[in-house]
Amino acid sequence: MSKTKGSKSEIIIKKYANRRLYDTSTSQYVTLDHLRDLVKKGVHFQVIDAKSGEDLTHGVLAQIIFEEESRGANLLPVDFLRQLIGFYGDSLQSVVPGYLQMSMNNFTQQQEEYRTKVGEAMMSPQATMALIEEQTRRNMEAFGKTMRMFTPFVPTTGPEAHEADAPAAARDDEDDIARMRDELDDMRAKLDQILKAKD
Repeated sequence: MSKTKGSKSEIIIKKYANRRLYDTSTSQYVTLDHLRDLVKKGVHFQVIDAKSGEDLTHGVLAQIIFEEESRGANLLPVDFLRQLIGFYGDSLQSVVPGYLQMSMNNFTQQQEEYRTKVGEAMMSPQATMALIEEQTRRNMEAFGKTMRMFTPFVPTTGPEAHEADAPAAARDDEDDIARMRDELDDMRAKLDQILKAKD
């Protein structure tokens, strides 16, 4: 069984009280590894509670990531995890998912370009730093656009844009962006130190 969502066919996975996962498209019980492989193949699925019908997809995907990380595939840096945890309950919590989504969308759309650049970066520390700086710049531009969506009536140029006339919320957003820039600068500095240590 599957349902159509937009133009994509979405498989329904039922999760039972005993934590077993049942793929309704193949009428078979499956594992988290199977769902991980579906994700890698670009197959869309939704995990629902077999009894209540509640959507459990978010939690199951997070569990797959946890399993991968626990196996030693450390894709998420410790500093990133700390920063991410720090955003829970923060004023920017509602903005972070969109920012991360845009960042990953940009990265995914340019996979081949990045693969080539990463290959070159393996031979040159300077190329590595250039790649990081370019992605950071793109992410900050995307983030800036997102923030402007939340403050559409705050002018960005001209005398009306004077800080004293801007709403307090807009100034807080600018402070948050500045803080994120500082954190990214710190990350680049740490990576620079790592690369120098390898030379």
